[in-house]
Amino acid sequence: MTCFRPIAAAALLAGALVLPVAPAAQAEPAHGIAMYGEPALPPDFAHLPQANPDAPQGGRIVFGEVGSFDSLNPFILRGTAPWGVRLLTFESLLGRSYDEPFTMYGLLAESVDTNAERDFVEFTLREEARFSDGSPVTVEDVMWSMETLGTDGSPVFHAAWSKIASMEATGPRSVRFTFTEVDRELPLILGLRPILQKAQFEGRDFTESSMTPIIGSGPYVVGPVDTGRSIAFTRNPNWWGADLNFYQGQHNFDEVRYEYFGDSGVVFEQFRSGEIMSWREGNAARWADSFDFARVQSGEVVLSEIPHQRPSGMTGLVFNTRRDLFADWRVRDALIHAFNFEHVSEIITGGADPRIASFFSNSVLGMRDGPAEGRVRALLAPFAEHLLPGALEGYALPVSDGSSANRANMRAAANLLAEAGWEPDDAGRLRNADGEPFRFSMLLRQGASEMRAIMDIYAEALRRLGADVTITTVDSAQYTARLQEYDFDMTHMVRSLSLSPGNEQWLYWGSSAADQPGTRNLMGARNPAIDAMIEALLTSTEQEEFVAAARALDRVLTTDRYVVPLWFAQVSRLAHDRRLRFPETIPIYGDWLGFQPELWWFED
Repeated sequence: MTCFRPIAAAALLAGALVLPVAPAAQAEPAHGIAMYGEPALPPDFAHLPQANPDAPQGGRIVFGEVGSFDSLNPFILRGTAPWGVRLLTFESLLGRSYDEPFTMYGLLAESVDTNAERDFVEFTLREEARFSDGSPVTVEDVMWSMETLGTDGSPVFHAAWSKIASMEATGPRSVRFTFTEVDRELPLILGLRPILQKAQFEGRDFTESSMTPIIGSGPYVVGPVDTGRSIAFTRNPNWWGADLNFYQGQHNFDEVRYEYFGDSGVVFEQFRSGEIMSWREGNAARWADSFDFARVQSGEVVLSEIPHQRPSGMTGLVFNTRRDLFADWRVRDALIHAFNFEHVSEIITGGADPRIASFFSNSVLGMRDGPAEGRVRALLAPFAEHLLPGALEGYALPVSDGSSANRANMRAAANLLAEAGWEPDDAGRLRNADGEPFRFSMLLRQGASEMRAIMDIYAEALRRLGADVTITTVDSAQYTARLQEYDFDMTHMVRSLSLSPGNEQWLYWGSSAADQPGTRNLMGARNPAIDAMIEALLTSTEQEEFVAAARALDRVLTTDRYVVPLWFAQVSRLAHDRRLRFPETIPIYGDWLGFQPELWWFED
């Protein structure tokens, strides 16, 4: 087993996290932009520090996916598109370096300009930038893309567009966006928007799901497609960006292929047999005892552990508080007590990975133990009436004795349910004063075998309390559609979080997103305290205020008891074909977006 460590990443992170200070006004367009402070790399940087510029070109990588797909438009609500479409065939004005908390460098744009207040941003396109059909990327394409995504695209694009007061071409290759309000992050968000070719949608409805490939400017184009079963992306030999410094050492494969299967067990067997070339293992117990098969022993498969320095994020079972049953926080608290983490963790993962303590745990941005103090308390105090027990006083998840009975926590759960008006009848079934049963369903994506095992254990414990719990399994398309419409009681949620939380927090748990279809606010959070902490986070100009706002937000999210937290891994565990290689220098985000397949290469 190989284990790689970041080179100088800890020092870089330490420096990055003291960057939230008011930046000097940019006197002229720059090669990059950071959320706080200045970009770490100079204008003439040769390559990203985590990339290997000497990586050989060629070969292919094959991934296995669970589910299917029925669309090649990843920017709308309709249909399910393969992840690789957006990742590999489209580009943005700026590209993110994952060895810095939130810094971006020029891609389609050769420069970016803004001011100290960041109430506007101007991008200047590279003259050589081209779509895959050879046509130039124009200011008109940029403006059309921003407006179309912001109005007809997925709701994740709408919030940023609503903050644009005007956009105008300021030159043959430059475009300026003026904002309705000061927004430190908006220049970076606009820099990340995918740029589409306007001409291809003349006479074509952008909102219609289609299997017709969309023309992009990225390193790959859509290759052979078997709808719902497989898709290949082939490297464009005429890709305009091949010599760009940002891309040196990236996009090294001739082909990136995704094969789709009914469940994860089938995908793993395909990996064991060599049909799939990479497997990302999320279960520590399986990593310890299921990777001694013949191809590992022969050296054909290599086991690599990739460290990271990012927050734990939140993985768990999320309550839909739009449902009357879960609107009462005492019910949610009861069900958190009823989840026997220590027992479930031992069965599923061997107890190897720690529990997620809060949304930003494992980082400087996470809430601290004990009562809220100092600036964190000052931020929260005006919203005391909107805070649940533990936000100010201190909060920790319940801990069981590890036995299957979980008696102490089950008693606490029963007491909380009784306080909320749920008592067992003569048959032991929970009912409220109107005689209605305590009934709900856990929604599960087809093929999620590990989550099914977790839900089965949990549901049995809840039935002992008197709850009527069912598990509903649906295919990938139905699952996506139901999440977009919030048509579930409880489901599995994975929410990855960065070292530079920003405007995406509104989509994750802002009140304005609670009833807007297609946002990431699965729990239906509507709390003025959350909104205020997000606002404080986004308007911070000093390190102390930024960190305090993040910790205060973390306290409210955690103590609002929206999720039954599971565990997180402090490393990513990747089993892969020995011919797949990656650089020794690991970015601070580790195995994150921009790591595989972008930085990997094939070497026989």
